Amino acid sequence: MESLLNYFETIPSHHRAFIIAGGLTFFWLLEGIMPLFGKPYKKWQHAIPNIFFTITTILVNLPLAFLLLQCSDWVVVNDFGILNWLPEMPRWLYVILGLFLMDLIGAYLPHFIEHKIKPLWMVHLVHHTDHNVDTTTANRHHPLESVIRYFFTLIGFLIIGSPIGIVMLYQSLSVVATQFNHANIKLPKRIDTMLSYVVVSPDMHKVHHHYRLPYTDSNYGNIFSVWDRLFGTFMAMDTDDIVYGVDVFPDEKKNGHIGELLKQPFQKYDKPTMEAEK
Repeated sequence: MESLLNYFETIPSHHRAFIIAGGLTFFWLLEGIMPLFGKPYKKWQHAIPNIFFTITTILVNLPLAFLLLQCSDWVVVNDFGILNWLPEMPRWLYVILGLFLMDLIGAYLPHFIEHKIKPLWMVHLVHHTDHNVDTTTANRHHPLESVIRYFFTLIGFLIIGSPIGIVMLYQSLSVVATQFNHANIKLPKRIDTMLSYVVVSPDMHKVHHHYRLPYTDSNYGNIFSVWDRLFGTFMAMDTDDIVYGVDVFPDEKKNGHIGELLKQPFQKYDKPTMEAEK
């Protein structure tokens, strides 16, 4: 466990790039073998805006990485944060607890907040207006959301008092987990259900991408599914009934255009509120 943390404390940039590109390639190929939805769509054309936003996310995160390192030094020197206030524990338990806390405070709660505060929801909409959710959707985030998410992560990092090794480990696991649960793959129902008791499975997360409430406001989990079940935000739905997108921005052509997506957070709704599905 110590060697694992040591590796992620100094993980080279090209290794992180390999994790992103490798996971994307693997799940992209898997989608062709065992697709969830047989609906035909131009996969390469669909991927263009999503890859663009993946690149912008990387470009936003790279120059801000020094903040994580500075915070890491600060929490260690000042013995600050939840992990530093707990009694001494085995290293493996320390790492697992750190990952769970990062998932709760740095991912689940920010995602929940983004859905509840309208200006943040408008920025987050870019992720939801994808009409053909697949593994490339995982990093389809407006550059403003990349900044917002980064600072949520930073705040979570300070609260938890996590060393940089756990943060880098969590972020690496998060990349692969989101590529997996967004992937357009069809697992055997029993396996998907069993997985969903521990981690966010593809079927579980696809419910979150249904175009209407209350399903859009459910299944906020990033890696671990326990938070949705614990806080009552878990919902299930037959995947055959899922329709991707958001009802207030229904134009699929515009939602696949980079320029339109960059402007989307600043546009008004086509109608005042989203109506809950009966």
